[in-house]
Amino acid sequence: MSTIKNYLSLVKFSHTIFAMPFAMIGFFLAVLRPAIQWQTAGSTPAGWQQWLLKLALVIACMVTARSAAMGFNRYLDRHFDALNPRTAIREIPAGIISADNALWFVIANCMLFVVFAGLLNSLCLVLSPLALFVVLGYSYTKRFTALCHIILGIGLSLAPIGAYIAVTNRFDLLPLLFSFAVVCWVSGFDIIYAMQDEEFDRHQQLHSIPAALGKSRALRVSEFLHLLSTTFVVVAGIMGAFGWWYWIGVAVFAGMLVYQHSIVKPNDLSRVNIAFMTANGIASVVFAVFVIIDLFRQPLSV
Repeated sequence: MSTIKNYLSLVKFSHTIFAMPFAMIGFFLAVLRPAIQWQTAGSTPAGWQQWLLKLALVIACMVTARSAAMGFNRYLDRHFDALNPRTAIREIPAGIISADNALWFVIANCMLFVVFAGLLNSLCLVLSPLALFVVLGYSYTKRFTALCHIILGIGLSLAPIGAYIAVTNRFDLLPLLFSFAVVCWVSGFDIIYAMQDEEFDRHQQLHSIPAALGKSRALRVSEFLHLLSTTFVVVAGIMGAFGWWYWIGVAVFAGMLVYQHSIVKPNDLSRVNIAFMTANGIASVVFAVFVIIDLFRQPLSV
C-alpha cells in the first residue's frame, strides 16, 4: 500500500480533479445530444452497458495519460527539484522512488493509454501518439519558452474533446469550445502557481511568465487568460442552447476565478495553494456537475 501511495503522490493524483470533470462534460455531451439517442420514453437507456464501458475506458485514458505526463515531468525535472527547497521533498529527489522506476512507470502508463485508446475507436488510436507527444512534451518547454503554461493548458484541454471523440469518433465545435476554455483556465492558474518559483527559475535559467515579466504583470496575464476562459464557456452555453442549470455552473466557475485572484497578491503568496487547489477544484467539479445536470434535463436539445 505504501508503494501505491508513493506513486499516487509522485503524480499528484488529487490534481486529476482539474481535467477529469471536463472529460465528463465531453463524454455526456456526446452521449446525451441527439446524434446518439440512447433513451426511449419509459424505458431503461438502450445500450447502457456500452456507455458504461466507454466511460470506464475514458477514465482509464485520462488516468494513464496524466500519470505518464506527471511521472515524466518529475523524472525530467528531478535535478531541478533537488535544488529547489519547495520541491526537494518530492519522491525522486527524496529517494522515495528511484529515477529508473519512475521512468518505467511512465512507459507502462504510455502503453496502457494507447491500448485503452485503441479499445475506444480507431480515431482515438490514431490520435493517441499525438496526445502523448503533447502531454509528455510539456515537460521540456520550461527550458526554452515562457509559454510553457499554455502548453500545459493544451495538454489538459485534450480531456473534453478526447472524451467526445471516444463516443462519437469525430470532432465538433462545442467540445472544442470547452477545450479552449480549459487551455486558458489551466494556463492562468499555472501562472499563479509558478509565481512561487520566480526567483529560482531565473537563477536556473528556466522560463515562465513570472520569471519573464515579474509577479505583478504575470497576474495580469493570468487574469486575461481567465477572462478568456469564462468567455469560452459563455459562448459554448449560447451555441449549445443550454438551460439555466448550465448558467448556474458558469456563475460558480467565474466566481471561483475571481476569488482566486482576490486572494493572491504579488507581495503575498501565502494563499497560492488555496487558489490553486481549492478554488480551481471547486470551479471544475461544480461547473461539470451543473453542465451534466442540464444535459440530462434536456437530452434531446440542439
